[in-house]
Amino acid sequence: MQKILMQAEPAPVELDLAETALIVIDMQKDFLVPGGFGAFLGNDVTLLQRTIAPLQAVLAAARALGMLIIHTREGHLPDLSDCPPTKLTRWAPGTRIGDLGPMGRILIRGEEGHGIIDEVAPLAGEIVIDKPGKNAFYATDLGQILHEKSIKNLIVAGVTTDVCCSATVIAANDQGYNAIILQDCVASYSPERHTAALAVIKAQGGIFGWVSDSQSFLASVAALANP
Repeated sequence: MQKILMQAEPAPVELDLAETALIVIDMQKDFLVPGGFGAFLGNDVTLLQRTIAPLQAVLAAARALGMLIIHTREGHLPDLSDCPPTKLTRWAPGTRIGDLGPMGRILIRGEEGHGIIDEVAPLAGEIVIDKPGKNAFYATDLGQILHEKSIKNLIVAGVTTDVCCSATVIAANDQGYNAIILQDCVASYSPERHTAALAVIKAQGGIFGWVSDSQSFLASVAALANP
């Protein structure tokens, strides 16, 4: 089996790649492109776009190693039957889930904005999970997939650091998985929240997991060829 030692905070972490999956969270058009819903709300999507290049490198390496790769998309059924009232009515009319946004109905499965951006699009055979919540384990078959594949470790990338990525890392910890979040492959519309979320994850000896980066992952993988 291929094992790597990856530099991380609060300490280096050893990973058996056969037991490790890369999970790419919500790299969707509505969140990352200038014509999407995130920009419509006044957010600076360039803060999220900085994840694209490092994530492309991580994806290429993970694919070359034959690692399990899982992509997620946040979104709801067209009839909103899977959207709780607390999530539906919290925002002003015209900006709610299901309302018409710049790229179709907001956060509705099948709409243009719901799709993953071309730069990090899933390849044939890679798993895509549609999730109705922030945490990728909630109301999905993610846990079952990881169990069937004997996965123990998750390398986490995507958007946003402080919402869906953090929620998934915390849920992973509660369910017994080691989570390593790559700080340059995740981003937030708020640099302050990005930094704070990463600080929480690695606090107190890694209370929720580890924080690393793409270069540390790539370096540890390169070491396999030159042990």
